[in-house]
Amino acid sequence: MAGPLTLAIDVGGSGLKATVLSPEGEMLSERERSETPYPCTPPVLLDELVALAATQPEYDRVSVGFPGAIRRGRVREVPAFSRQGPGQDPDLELVAMWTGFELQAALEKRFTKPVRVANDADVQGCAVISGNGMELVVTLGTGVGCAVFFDGMLLPHMELSHGRFGHGHSIEVACGDNERQQIGKEKWRERVLDALEALEDMVLPDHLYIGGGNAKRLDPDTLGPNRTLVPNVSGLLGGIALWERTGAVERVPSPVQS
Repeated sequence: MAGPLTLAIDVGGSGLKATVLSPEGEMLSERERSETPYPCTPPVLLDELVALAATQPEYDRVSVGFPGAIRRGRVREVPAFSRQGPGQDPDLELVAMWTGFELQAALEKRFTKPVRVANDADVQGCAVISGNGMELVVTLGTGVGCAVFFDGMLLPHMELSHGRFGHGHSIEVACGDNERQQIGKEKWRERVLDALEALEDMVLPDHLYIGGGNAKRLDPDTLGPNRTLVPNVSGLLGGIALWERTGAVERVPSPVQS
C-alpha cells in the first residue's frame, strides 16, 4: 500500500469520531465515536482525542476537523466549546482559554505525528466538492458551519453562519440543534431553507452541499436545484483531501493585545 495512512478525526459539538484512512481514502478501521465532554477546555479535548486515537490502528499523519475558525493552526473562535454546555451563553473563561490556542501544534506534540487541522465544514467540503466553479458547503449539527471552494481551491475560512437573518438570530443559533429541539422539526426545516437562501445570496455558488448530523432531518424533495445532501461520514473522509488542498502551516506570532 503506497502512501501514508491518515488518522481522520471529526470533532463535533456532540460527538468525537475517528477512523484510519488508506491513501485512496478508504476506511481501514471501524469508525469510533465518543461523546463530546462539557465543559470542553483545550486539555480536556486533547486528552479525549488521544484516547480516541488509541482505539485505532497505526497511522502516519493526522487530519482534524474542528467546529470553529482555524487560522494557521490557531483557534480564532470556537462557539461550541466557549460554553459550559450546548445552548448555553458563552463563558468568558472558556472563551479566553480557546481564543488564540495553538491547536495544531498542541496536537502534533500529543500525537508525535504531522497534523493538519481545519474547520470541520472545510474538511467535509474537501471530500464532496466537484472542483468546478464556486461551491458552498453548509454543515448542520450542534451549530452551523460553512466552507467555500473555487475551482477546487479551499478559500480562507469565514464564519458566514454568524450573520444575522430574518429571525433575529444568527444562522448559527437559529438553525442549530438547540433551536431545533425548541421549535420542532417543521419550523426548523423552514428556517434552514431560509438560511440556505441567505447564504446563497451572499456567495452565489454554482452548487450547494449540505452535510452534518442534522442534514438527514431535511426533506430532499424540498431542497430545490443545485443542492445536494451529503453523508455525515464525509467529515472523516475529507481527511485525505485536506492534505492535498492545504499547504504547510506557517506559524506567526500571535498579535499583541493591549
